[in-house]
Formats: sequence, structure tokens, C-alpha cells
Amino acid sequence: MATSKLGEYLRSRRARVTPPDVGLPQDGRRRVPGLRREEVAMLARISVDYYLRLEQGRERHPSPQVLDALSDALLLDDDGRLHLYRVGGLLPLPRPEGAVERADPQLLALTELWDRTPALLLGRAYDVLAANTLGRAVFPHYPPGANVLLALFLDPSLRSFHADWEKAAANAVAGFRFLEGARPNDPRIHEVLRTASENSREFADLWQRRDARGKSDAAKVLLHPAAGELTLRMQTFDVRSAPGQQLVVYHAQEGTRTADALRLLGSLEATTRTGRQDAPGRRTT
Repeated sequence: MATSKLGEYLRSRRARVTPPDVGLPQDGRRRVPGLRREEVAMLARISVDYYLRLEQGRERHPSPQVLDALSDALLLDDDGRLHLYRVGGLLPLPRPEGAVERADPQLLALTELWDRTPALLLGRAYDVLAANTLGRAVFPHYPPGANVLLALFLDPSLRSFHADWEKAAANAVAGFRFLEGARPNDPRIHEVLRTASENSREFADLWQRRDARGKSDAAKVLLHPAAGELTLRMQTFDVRSAPGQQLVVYHAQEGTRTADALRLLGSLEATTRTGRQDAPGRRTT
């Protein structure tokens, strides 16, 4: 059994690659899914004994050359290779962050200028730190203060909000694994991980797959309770002034029904917000 994160990740990736994927013949006598250990060792041009020690956690200090060779042998993408380096101990861990994460007011002011672009600011454990006006309208299940991962698995209404909940769930878990690899000692990440694992068997099963990838350009279909079906593209940006935070931005193709719906939702949210501020008993400026 693997006794290190490096060994666990190698074993999980080996199970995902078939012999034909790497130009090897497929025989009918395999007792394990994916590649055999000796096949990975051959492809990476390292000894079988050394590769076995890596998987079993008896070797914890591989060289960059070895990890590069294993990345190629296991067909890892850029995120997978980065995660391999992290669990292999070849990247420095970030400095400890403060317990409370805060959103940069200037960044929030910028996002409020985007009247056709929903935006969410996520913390290093997928906590929603802030959202612009349109972001709050499009994502009513993810208000500031919520946690995207926990809401996705523990709020039943989100299974109908996401048109393809299974895909959204798998992507969220892979993204959280990627975050955990970058900050393995972060207490908030551990807290969210523990809560999700204890309360959702589906999360625990996906977590055991050990997929690791960051958020990227992707299409997302939502079934909004007020606006109906929305088809959005997603882009994610790292916040350099606050390492670990991510600004997730969504947009719709101009001229589509979704683009029209976003304009309507933004207008309704802005009107509702103004009404709350001007309600009796509230001070207005």
C-alpha cells in the first residue's frame, strides 16, 4: 500500500493509462487496471525497483528528471505535472496565510463595473469571499460566506441548478485536490475536506480518484430558478495580491438568449439592492 501522497498519486495515474494509450500491446491477462509498474518504469527509463519504492513511499526524494520522465510516461497534463512536483516535494510550500481571508476593495470595485459579466472571488479553500452584482444574481446558491465545495455536495437544490451536476462535482473535487496539493497544511482546507468527507459519500468516492487540475476555460450550463437555462463560459484568474485567491469570471456569447438573460438579471438585482438600501429605517448617502 502507498504510504505517501506521491505514491498514491502515481498509483492512481497508472490505473488511468491503458497500454494502447502509450503504444504498448493490449493482452487479455491483466489483473490490474491500466499499466503495470514495470511498464511505467520502462517508459520512464528507470528501474522497476526504484519505481516500486516511489509508489510504496519508501523513496520520497525523486529528482526533477525522474518526475519529468514519469509525467511523460503517465501522460500527465500541465496541472497533473505541477501536482506531481508538489507531492514529490520539489516545489516550495507557500508561507502560512492569515486565518481570515479578505477581498481587495479595489478588485471588488473593478468587478462591479462589469454589468454583463458575473464574477465570484474564491478563497484558497473555495470559500466565496465576494461576488459582483451580477454574480449574486446568477449564483444565488453561492452567496458571500458560502463554500462552493460544501454547497455543491450538501445542498440538494444544486443538483437541479447545475445541468450536469456529476461533471460539476468531479471538476470541483479535482480543483480542490489541486488546491490541497499547493497548501497541504492549510487548516481551512483541512476543515472543508473533513466536513465534505464526513457528510457526502459521493465526495469521498471522487476524492479517492485523486484527480488534480485547476479551474480553466470551460462551458457551464445552469438551470437558473428565475432566468431558465444559461450557457456560460468560465475563465479563472489568480489574484497576485492575495496568493491562493481566484477570480472566477463568466460570460455569454453576445446575441444569445443567455446574454439577454444576464442583462435582465443584473437590472433586477441592482433594483432590488437599491430598494433594500432605501428602505425605511436605513441611512442612505
